[in-house]
Amino acid sequence: MRRHGGTALEPALHVDAVPLDPSDSFTRRHIGPRDADIRAMLAELGFASLEELTDATLPPAIRSEKPLALSGLPERPLGESEGIERIAAMAAENQVFRSCIGMGYSDVIVPPVIQRNILENPGWYTQYTPYQAEISQGRLEALINFQTMVADLTGLPLAGASLLDEATAAAEAMAMAFAIGRHKKRDFFAAASCHPQTLGVVRTRAQSLGLTLHVGDPDGIDFEALELCGVLVQYPTTDGRIERYRALAERAHAAGAVLVVAADLLALTLLESPGEFGADIAVGSSQRFGVPLGGGGPHAGYVATHERHARKLPGRLIGVSIDAHGKPAYRLAIQTREQHIRRDKATSNICTAQVLLAIMAGMYAVWHGPDGLRRIARRVHAFTAALAAGLRELGNSVGEAPFFDTLRLTPTGRSAAEVLTAARERRINLRDYGDGSVGIAFDETTTRDDVVQVLAAFGACDASPERIDALAEGSDLSFPGGSPRRSDFLTHPVFHRYRCEHEMLRYLHRLEARDLSLNTSMIPLGSCTMKLNATSEMLPISWPAFARIHPYAPAEQTRGYAKLFAELETWLAEITGLPAVSLQPNAGSQGEYAGLLAIRRYHASRGEAERDVCLIPVSAHGTNAASAVIAGFRCVAVACDEGGNIDVDDLRAKATHHSSRLGALMITYPSTHGVFEAAVREVCDIIHEQGGQVYMDGANMNAQVGLTNPARIGGDVCHLNLHKTFAIPHGGGGPGMGPITAAEHLAPFLPGDPIEGEGAVSAAPFGSPSILPISWVYIALMGAAGLTQATQCAILNANYMARRLSDHYDVLYTGPGGRVAHEFIIDCRAFEKSAGIGVEDIAKRLMDFGFHAPTMSWPVAGTLMIEPTESESREELDRLCDALIAIRQEIRAVEVGELDPEDNPLKNSPHTAAEVADDSWSHPYSREQAAFPAPWLRVHKYWPPVARIDNAYGDRHLVCSCPPLEDLAD
Repeated sequence: MRRHGGTALEPALHVDAVPLDPSDSFTRRHIGPRDADIRAMLAELGFASLEELTDATLPPAIRSEKPLALSGLPERPLGESEGIERIAAMAAENQVFRSCIGMGYSDVIVPPVIQRNILENPGWYTQYTPYQAEISQGRLEALINFQTMVADLTGLPLAGASLLDEATAAAEAMAMAFAIGRHKKRDFFAAASCHPQTLGVVRTRAQSLGLTLHVGDPDGIDFEALELCGVLVQYPTTDGRIERYRALAERAHAAGAVLVVAADLLALTLLESPGEFGADIAVGSSQRFGVPLGGGGPHAGYVATHERHARKLPGRLIGVSIDAHGKPAYRLAIQTREQHIRRDKATSNICTAQVLLAIMAGMYAVWHGPDGLRRIARRVHAFTAALAAGLRELGNSVGEAPFFDTLRLTPTGRSAAEVLTAARERRINLRDYGDGSVGIAFDETTTRDDVVQVLAAFGACDASPERIDALAEGSDLSFPGGSPRRSDFLTHPVFHRYRCEHEMLRYLHRLEARDLSLNTSMIPLGSCTMKLNATSEMLPISWPAFARIHPYAPAEQTRGYAKLFAELETWLAEITGLPAVSLQPNAGSQGEYAGLLAIRRYHASRGEAERDVCLIPVSAHGTNAASAVIAGFRCVAVACDEGGNIDVDDLRAKATHHSSRLGALMITYPSTHGVFEAAVREVCDIIHEQGGQVYMDGANMNAQVGLTNPARIGGDVCHLNLHKTFAIPHGGGGPGMGPITAAEHLAPFLPGDPIEGEGAVSAAPFGSPSILPISWVYIALMGAAGLTQATQCAILNANYMARRLSDHYDVLYTGPGGRVAHEFIIDCRAFEKSAGIGVEDIAKRLMDFGFHAPTMSWPVAGTLMIEPTESESREELDRLCDALIAIRQEIRAVEVGELDPEDNPLKNSPHTAAEVADDSWSHPYSREQAAFPAPWLRVHKYWPPVARIDNAYGDRHLVCSCPPLEDLAD
C-alpha cells in the first residue's frame, strides 16, 4: 500500500493519429468503432461529438473539472512495441534465483502443450463464467477433471471448482466449520506449524466473523476448555514435518469440532490422504501442478469435503446433469450465483474463482497421470533425502521426523546468515525463519547441481552430481513414522489416455471448441465488461522474469515488480482520485471485503466500533451483502424508486434511524440499472452527515474513467475489477484482481503484509502479481486520452444499441433524455404472458445465432442486461441487435399463432448439430430456421455442443466428479 499525491491535470489530447505517431498505436485497435462509425452513431443519437454525448449523459455535478492525466506517461500514446519494450526493461530488473523458500510455493515445469494451448490461448482465457452451460461444456469438463483430481488426492468425495489461494481457502474452511457448528461455537484453533501467510489471512477472517483464533501446538489443545468449531493443521507442516493426525481427528470429532487439513497435493500422491485419517475438510493450493510462481499468483486454491456439507461449500461446484435429449451435460451445480439469491445469507462472498489456473492444474494431472505424478513426487523426495544425508555428513541435525520435500535445521559450523548469504551468492534463495534456523524446499525443477550448491552453502567442499546420486541411493526413501498412501487415485480414463502430445493437443482443442469465447463473438454481459484482452497485454505473463518469482523473495530480487506495483498504484490513484492503494485483493469480492474491513477498522480506531450497519440498495451486486456480512456488518436494504435509482427519502430515513450505528453505504456507480444517478452526491452527503463511510463497488468503473471518479462522487473507498475495466481477461471465471483505492484517512487500515501486518486478505502481499502487467500495458498503451475515449465509446455503444432495440423491446431504465450509461436493461417480462416465452428462452435462442446471452434476470427478474463495451465494432453491435430483433419477430410469430406456442425455435433452443442432422425432424419449423436464422451463420456457425440442460435434474442427482465414459457414450 502506498499513498499518492495529486498531480496537476493537463487538457486531454485528441487521440486521432498524426503523421509522426507510431504505426502500431494501440487506442484505435482497442476501440471497436471506426471514426466514420462513431460519427454515424452519434448522428443517430442526435449528437455532434463524444463530448456532447458525455455532457448530456453525466450529471454536471460529478464531471471532472480537468482532463485525466497519468504520471510518467508521454503526452502522445505509446506504440505497442514501445510499451512491450518498457515493461521488458522493468522485468529485467527482477532476478530469477532458484527458489527453495517453500511456504507452499514451488517452482514448476509448465508443460509447453498446456502453456501454449491454455494459458496463452484466447480460446481459453477469454471465456466467461459458465452460467450459460450449454456453450461452456469444454471448460466445465476441464473443471470436472480438476474436481476429480482434488477429490481423489484428498480422499474426500466433494471438491469445488477452485478458490482464490490456499490462505483464503483456509479462511473459507474456518467459516464453513463455524456454519457446520450452527454458529454456536466461536473458537477456532490453527496449528502454529501452518504456513505463516495462511495464519495471517485466517486471523483477519476470524476477527471479522467474531471468532477467537487460538494458535499453538495441536497436541496441546484443551477441547474441554475451548468451544471449538474447528481445527486447522498443515500436512506436511510449513517446516516440512509429516505429522500423523488420526488421533487429533478423533479428539476433534468427540468434541463436536471439524478437522481442516491444508494439504500439499503432490505430497498426497505418496502420503495417506486427509479423508482416510479423518479430515472433514481439506484445503490447499494446486499451484505446483504446473502453474507458475508468478510472484504469488494467480493460483487455484482448492477445497474438498463430504457430500453432507455440499450446501455449505464456498465458491463454485461443477455437476453433471442431462440435456433435453437425455445426454449427459456439465453445468454449475447448486451454488450457481447463490449470492444473488441468498445475499447476506450466502455461504461466501466468492464470485471470481481461479478457473484458468484450475484448468491448468487439472490438465497437468491429465498430462502426467497418477504414475507421472508419483514419479515427480518420488524424485522431489529423493533429492530432499539426498540433501538430508549430505547435511548429516557435515554434522548438521535434520531431526528424525519424516519429511517430503522440505527441511528445517539450525546450521552447524556456520550461522544461518552465512548459509543464506552463501546460497544467494549461488543464486539460490533459502528460507530464513529469523531464529537461527534455515529452511530448504525442493520441487519439480530441482537438479543434482542444485543439491550440490545448497550443500556448498552449508560448507561442503567435495559435493558433486555423482555424490548426490550416491546419497540418494543410500537414503531411506520411505516415510518412517509417517503413513504412506495405499489407496489408488486418478483412476478415471481421462488421466491415463493423453500421453503423447498429439493426443493431448487434440483433447485441449476439442474442449476449447465446445466453448464460446470472445474469439468467437461478442459476450454482451451487463456488469461484466467483456472487453478486448489484447495480445500485447498478455505477452509478459509468460516471461520467466515475472513468472518464476517467489512472493517472499528478497526485495533486491524483485525491483522490477516493485516498479510495476508503484506505477500501477499511481495510475489507479489518479484515475479514482483516491490516494491510498492496495493491490493485495486477488478478486473483486476480496476487494469488497478489504474495503469494508478498512472502514470497520477506521471506526474502531475512533472508538466507534459499534458502527456495524451497512446500507445496501436492493439493486446491489449480491456479493455486496455477502462481503458486508463477513466483514462484520449488519445489512439494511435501501429501496429503489421506479426509475431504478436509490430512493433518497428511504436512504435518508434509514441513515437517520441507524445514525449512531451507521458504518457504511455500498453503492455501484453508474447504478446496477445502468444509469448515472443524478442524486449520487446527495446520497453520499447523507451518509457522511451521519458519520458513515461510502464504499463504491467498482464494477462499473469503465463508465467513469476520465469523465469522473469515485472521489469526486463522494466515495471513501473503491475496489477496481482489473478483470473488467483494466483488461485482465475473465479466464472462464477467473483469475481476477480487485485492488482497492481509498481516501487518506483510510490508508492506515488497508490490508497489511500477510505475515507481519494486520488485515491481510490474500496469501501474497500483492495478490496475483503475474497478471498485473496486463493492466499496466493496457493503461500505458491507452494513455489518459485513450482511456477517456474508451469510456465515451462504451457509453456511445450502449446508447446506440439501446436506441436500435427500443422499437422492439422496452428499455427498462434510462436517465434524462432517455440515455443510459455503459449498459442497459431490456424488459422481457411481458412475453411470458403474451407468448409463453421466458427470458431463458431468449438467452438460449441467442446461442443459435452464435452469441452468449446478456446478463439474465439480474438485477431485475425477466430482463436482459446488455453491456457492449468500447471494444466491439459497429458491425458486431448491429449483428447482436439484428439477432435480438429476429428473436422478437419469432416471439411475435408465437403471439399471432404463426409458431406453435410449445414447439417453436425459442422453446427448443439451442439446436445442436446432431439434432439438425438427425434423420428425423418432427418440429413444425424448418431445420434452416432452427440452425441458420441469420445470414452471417452461413459464413461461420458456432454449434452449441449440447441441448438445453436440465438444472433441476442435476441438483437432484448431484454428480461432481468425472462420470464413467460409458455414461457419456450412452
